[in-house]
Amino acid sequence: MKTMHNELIHLGPITIYGYGLMIAIGVLLAYRVLAYRAEKQRFALNHVTALTMWSLLGGAAGAKLLYWMTIIPDIRNNPRILLDFSQGFVVYGGIVGGLLAGYMYCRRNNLKFLQYADLFVPSVALAQGFGRIGCFLAGCCYGEETHHWYGVTFHDSAYAPNGVPLVPTQLLESALNFGLFFLLIRWGRGAKADGLIAGIYLTLYALGRFLIEFVRGDVVRGHVGVLSTSQWIALGMVALAGLILFIQLRDRKGASAARS
Repeated sequence: MKTMHNELIHLGPITIYGYGLMIAIGVLLAYRVLAYRAEKQRFALNHVTALTMWSLLGGAAGAKLLYWMTIIPDIRNNPRILLDFSQGFVVYGGIVGGLLAGYMYCRRNNLKFLQYADLFVPSVALAQGFGRIGCFLAGCCYGEETHHWYGVTFHDSAYAPNGVPLVPTQLLESALNFGLFFLLIRWGRGAKADGLIAGIYLTLYALGRFLIEFVRGDVVRGHVGVLSTSQWIALGMVALAGLILFIQLRDRKGASAARS
């Protein structure tokens, strides 16, 4: 299967790229869903909007910082890499950076962070789904070589090997994120403990990403032993999510026992 070009539309000197367009669509749709759910659940919209902006900034900073950490030898040889903000982001850094920025905002404004995390994570998954379609159009985050029927071949990518059939890992992760979005929306209606939906998101995304990493072909992110850097982060994320869920369920059980 051949792939599309990243340059979708030319309007005079202006070029609209598929990668940026998909990210823009994802962010806008994710915010619309977020605002709708926030209104229905009676969250303060001013805090939701502010949290969105701070989380986007924290996510972008975290994604860039983690990318830099994976290419330290290249930065030593060419420090000008630090001035290039047009490419080079790692999703896990974005998740961690967004969470930290959101936590700091909630702490400063005396808000319950886990309640807002539960509200936000379905939209995060939705935005990621569109973002990975953008990765597919650009050719980044590509898979390893394959000769099965589902292989995709890039012919004009600045990132993926051209002329070689590859596993469409971008589409696999996009499907993972869209599936998570619908599951989290459904499960969120009956969630009883704060942090439950956020914990489920972190766990299922990390497990899915852990498996997809086995067929990723871009090795720039590096390995530690037999696992990639992202796989080790995934294991840490599962442990963190498990701890959040354990503490919240334990505290809820203790509160119920105290009331009885």
